[in-house]
Amino acid sequence: MNTNSHTTPHTIAVRAAGKGDFPFVSTLMVQALHDWYGGDHEAHAKRIFDAHMAGGQDHVGHFSAEQHMFILEVDGQRAGMVHVVVKKQGTAKMSPLIVAPEFKSVRGLGARLLSYAEAFALGRGARQIYGTVAKQNTKAFGFFQHMGYAVAGESIGHYKPGVTEVMIYKLLDSQPVDEKASISVVEFDRVRHAEQVKQLILLKLAPLFNGVDEGWVEALYRGYERRNTREPNSKYKLVFVAIDRGGKVLGVAGCTPKKGEPIKLMPCLGSTPAAFAALLTDIPFKLRQYGRKLYLHTVPTPDEVVVLQRLGWSLNAIMPAAYHPRQCTQQWSNNLENNMVRNMRVKRALLQQIAAGTKTLEVRAGYPDIREISAGDSIHFMSAREECDVNVKAVRVYRDINSMMAVEDHRRMAENMTRREVNDLLHGIYPAGREVLGIYVLEIERSERTRT
Repeated sequence: MNTNSHTTPHTIAVRAAGKGDFPFVSTLMVQALHDWYGGDHEAHAKRIFDAHMAGGQDHVGHFSAEQHMFILEVDGQRAGMVHVVVKKQGTAKMSPLIVAPEFKSVRGLGARLLSYAEAFALGRGARQIYGTVAKQNTKAFGFFQHMGYAVAGESIGHYKPGVTEVMIYKLLDSQPVDEKASISVVEFDRVRHAEQVKQLILLKLAPLFNGVDEGWVEALYRGYERRNTREPNSKYKLVFVAIDRGGKVLGVAGCTPKKGEPIKLMPCLGSTPAAFAALLTDIPFKLRQYGRKLYLHTVPTPDEVVVLQRLGWSLNAIMPAAYHPRQCTQQWSNNLENNMVRNMRVKRALLQQIAAGTKTLEVRAGYPDIREISAGDSIHFMSAREECDVNVKAVRVYRDINSMMAVEDHRRMAENMTRREVNDLLHGIYPAGREVLGIYVLEIERSERTRT
């Protein structure tokens, strides 16, 4: 069969596995899994195939609610398979997902099969789907990362000696709250922010870390006043806050450069997962001149762990009773060498337009970090679940939104919105207090840069 995707279009379908599919499934699993997993793959194939054929019932799995197997077909020929286990905890596991080698020249088959598995799991009420992949299987590992899967951790020699198994997952449930928020990360201002920051720290941090009190907060502010010394032994601090459109403080990060060039974030907290995500998305690029890596001590919620893993932070240590006798404090870190490209947060719908190439103008208020952007720069756009790299082709600056709208094409800023709707949207995002910073229009184009 000629599988060259550039000749004729293919008919691609996914269907439930049937009785006659077992030889294909067994052969495919043995061939694909041998290099990365130990054990009897033919016996594994028979067990999961039999469970599927028995109506999805697994009589030996403790947490399995149902199991289903699906076959990918290209022009009527079997081309791949995926097995989905719906768990009693409201999750789902892929084990495994395989595209037959002879069909790998047909673009998009893995994505089609994975999307089908995700939709099936979501339809069964799963809030997340997870699985494992061998780290040495670089093509498969990269594929799952490209498809939005976060790394939960890894285990050396887990299923086979010499092979590192990586645990991956993707959230499937409802639209995340940070899609509704408009949050900016700005430098701390004692007059405007001090009282709100103090109350937030005492509310969120003090119950988890003994010794955090008003005196501790005041020491944070004094460290900020020493920021221009740039002397690590003075324990100077850089402080950033996450604020909403009205200026309400939603999060704070105190950043202390240390000798040896690590930077400790303490505190690093948000009143919402969205605020926490905003801080960890924006801060690395701001701190790149002060050190080589970031680390923080935290007692994270599940939502905050998702943020840390999504942004590529690594769990280094779990410290029982280090700051509080009833808490296990975690240390997470992130190398700044991995954050030399600027991250920018954007709503999911707009990110999808950027990825599709229909949104080619991004409008921002002239905060200091925005004023640094110039033609030729790269930007990594992120929503709560998706991401996209772009190149900056040009930067244009306007006095205010109205003067910008008189010149620029609103259709390149947002699809399916009138000029009035775009104008009203921008005025809502950037009220007068922010508009005075100037309005920057970034002309962008999608980049296929590979992220490591």
